[in-house]
Amino acid sequence: MSDFIRANLPYLLAGISVGGQYALIAIGYTMVYGILRLINFAHGDIFTVAAYLMVYMNATMPLYISLPLTAVITVLLGFAVERVAYKPLRDAPRMSIMISAIGVSYLLQNLMWYVTGGLAKQYPVIPWISSSVTLLGATTKMVTLVTPVLTLVLVLLLTQLIRHTKIGMAMRAVSKDFETSKLMGIKINGVISVTFVIGSFLAAVGSMLYFSNYTAVTPTAGAMPGLKAFVAAVFGGIGSIPGAVIGAFIIGIAENIIKAMGLTTFSDAFTFALLIIILIFKPTGLFGEAVHEKV
Repeated sequence: MSDFIRANLPYLLAGISVGGQYALIAIGYTMVYGILRLINFAHGDIFTVAAYLMVYMNATMPLYISLPLTAVITVLLGFAVERVAYKPLRDAPRMSIMISAIGVSYLLQNLMWYVTGGLAKQYPVIPWISSSVTLLGATTKMVTLVTPVLTLVLVLLLTQLIRHTKIGMAMRAVSKDFETSKLMGIKINGVISVTFVIGSFLAAVGSMLYFSNYTAVTPTAGAMPGLKAFVAAVFGGIGSIPGAVIGAFIIGIAENIIKAMGLTTFSDAFTFALLIIILIFKPTGLFGEAVHEKV
């Protein structure tokens, strides 16, 4: 029994850890969709930009400066993307906004290719969370244990902000009825900007945790985590923060169990097969609500 635990516990811990990292990205997707009914396709690339910012800034300044500065610049990038690419199209057809989101995604990817030459960069070692730890005879990184705890703390803080603050109340109102919220005097642009700021901050934190485990940073490194986080948001019910978090943990644990079974090749395929199944049998996800269009 002890040998079984020692052999499989690292996979379970890794699944919980990567699930937490997917959750931090998925919250950005689900919050933006909840308010704008828009899938922010550039979100995974913002996640990757945060990793590159950390690589370059850590090479020129101390860690206690590069860490918060990475988060601040990532937040500013998310804010700028919303103001430049999405705000001018606020009253445009939804398809136009989606095309703009795809364009921003490719723009960020190509800028990263241009600046870095496409070469993989080594993510810096963050003291303590990058160190190894032994738990029940299994060896893993400290980041594996820190991630789920930090994720749950951030989700709890976000939930409190949404439920008990004025901006949170405005966000809930906008997500329920965009047009009526404008008529009631809610500053829609401010609410949307705050949503992008929160999503970008969580993506920056998720990037620091993710690349402490998977240390090679490339311009497309955020594509697969971004897609899996999107699947997690859809699986849990896009627009629902608890749903996105639960969906992310389920996907993270399931794909690592598949790896433990020796089927690593199929771990990514499982995620997208799950997306197809959930869209067929429950299109609104586990915790999503059916959206009724007004005519």
